[in-house]
This record gives sequence, structure tokens and C-alpha cells, in this order.
Amino acid sequence: MLTLSTDFGSPYPAAMKGVILQATDTRLVDISHDFPRQDVRATAFWLREVLPYFPPAVHCVVVDPGVGTDRAALVVRVGEHAIVAPDNGVCLPVARELAGEGDVIEVFEIEYDTPDSATFHGRDVFAPTAAAVHETGVGSLQDTASLARADDYVDLTFPDPTVSETGASGEILVVDGFGNVITNVPGDAVTGVFGQQVRINGEPVQVQRTYAAVPTGQRLVTVGSHGNVELAVNQGRGDEAFHVGPGDRVELSY
Repeated sequence: MLTLSTDFGSPYPAAMKGVILQATDTRLVDISHDFPRQDVRATAFWLREVLPYFPPAVHCVVVDPGVGTDRAALVVRVGEHAIVAPDNGVCLPVARELAGEGDVIEVFEIEYDTPDSATFHGRDVFAPTAAAVHETGVGSLQDTASLARADDYVDLTFPDPTVSETGASGEILVVDGFGNVITNVPGDAVTGVFGQQVRINGEPVQVQRTYAAVPTGQRLVTVGSHGNVELAVNQGRGDEAFHVGPGDRVELSY
């Protein structure tokens, strides 16, 4: 299996698929081609939440604001998975999530000639490399002539929240397509107060297990499928109701 994740929309991913299918008859699975444009951190978050549900695969990820520059291109191996991506940190959070007990994250740099296009490395660098990795086998990356082990690469980590007996201080990581505001505050911070109120940035808000536990259009605090505290609105947009967006601070108090 080979998965594709980009911020390209359409039709650019079709060219990548054409390149891959000329080299391999792998099963292609689209994760998304609508990740926030040029947003490496948001893409890294969603990959961390989605890819661990897949069986062993090669994952081709292209969210690449530095395309055409001297940024490196990487293949990251962890367990039976390989991630082909630009060297901007996008694949490191999910690599850590994929790592099982005893798994080592190995990073290889892709050595390639000048691509046909300086603006479409997804087609000219990452797609052919992903196909080659699939055909070679994840376990044989060290024998691939176009790959060299890399010790220096861009990492990406998410900020840690501060949790205390009186609340938590954190940051908004992403906003999903429904407008749900996903924070870095762990859900444990509110699981003991379902049905009660907390204060979010000083304003009282109900804490509930489900969106429908409050009237339509009302704000709430809940725990999302990702396990983090989420600011939401029943059948509405939490980002608009709470007037926040990615990178903003969030203060939760009891």
C-alpha cells in the first residue's frame, strides 16, 4: 500500500499517481489533498492522528513550502512503515507515534538530480522515490543507491501544556473542517467535570461528552477523538464562537 498526503487540491495529485503507477502496481490510498496550504504543523498533527490506523505502508507526504530551495528530501523508516517527505519536520511526529517498542526511527536523505520542475517536487522527486521504496521494500532502504543516512534533519514537536489542580494553560494546535478547535490540553483535564462549567479564557462554558448535549448553536468544551480538549459549538463553528485560531493561547480554569 502507498498513501498520498498533500495540500495540492486538484489536479496535481493525479500527476503524482501517474508517475507512481508507471513504476508499481501498488494500491494507492489518498489520505487528503486538502491539508491547510503550506501548513506543516497542521499536516503533521493530522498525519499523527491518521496514519497509525494503517497497516504497514509507504506514505508519501508533500506539504512543502520550501520546494525548489536547498531543503533536503527524506525517507523516514520506522518499523514496517516508510515516510517520504520534505525535510521540514512534517513526518517526525507521526514517526514517533508509529514507533513500537524497540523500533528505531531511521532517516535517509534522497540524493536526486535537478528535477524537471523547481515547483513540483511532488511529481519529480517524492512520487518516484515513494514508488522505488515500495518496490525495493521498506526493509531494504539501506541498500538503495539513491538514499544516504541522514543525521541532521528538521524535527517538529508540539508545545506542551501546563496542567494544575486549578486548570490548564495551552495552545490551539489546529481547527478542523467543522470549526472544532483542538488544543494541546489533554482530555484528562476535563473528564472529571462533565456536566459542569469551566472557564475558557475567563468565560464560563459547559463541559459535555457530546456536541448534542447542549442546544444547537451553544458553545461547549469536550474531548475529541484525538484525546485533547476541544472547543466546539453544537452544529456550529467553535473557532468563530470562541474567536480563536491555531497558535492562540487557551486558558482553562475550574
